Amino acid sequence: MVRLIRKLRRNEIGTSLVETAVALAILGAVGVTFLSGLATTSKAVVLADEQATAESIAWSQMESVKNASYVSGAATYSAEPLPSNKDYLNYSVVITAQPLHTPDDGIQKITVTVSRSGNVILRLEGYKVDR
Repeated sequence: MVRLIRKLRRNEIGTSLVETAVALAILGAVGVTFLSGLATTSKAVVLADEQATAESIAWSQMESVKNASYVSGAATYSAEPLPSNKDYLNYSVVITAQPLHTPDDGIQKITVTVSRSGNVILRLEGYKVDR
């Protein structure tokens, strides 16, 4: 048994530098691909969260305008204050209203624009009727 082990050890040859370099290159390529995919996924999650937050803000502001008293002619309705927690930092809202017909017949096109850090994220349009 001892002879067999010694004979096997003599026949073993170590890995060459070329084999090691190829293995490291393959491992590096896999690592770079994995990390770039992780970075892309992370950015997509941030953008999706930003879009969902802007959509939630826009819909709540639109409902607020629809429940407010009708203002004849072109108007700017005041936006409801945004929650003060960290999820709504740097978001701002501009609400505008334009009458559909001249003279104003009681129908306005409402536009809610949600921005974050000066960049427009979402623009939501709807209609308000004087009831």
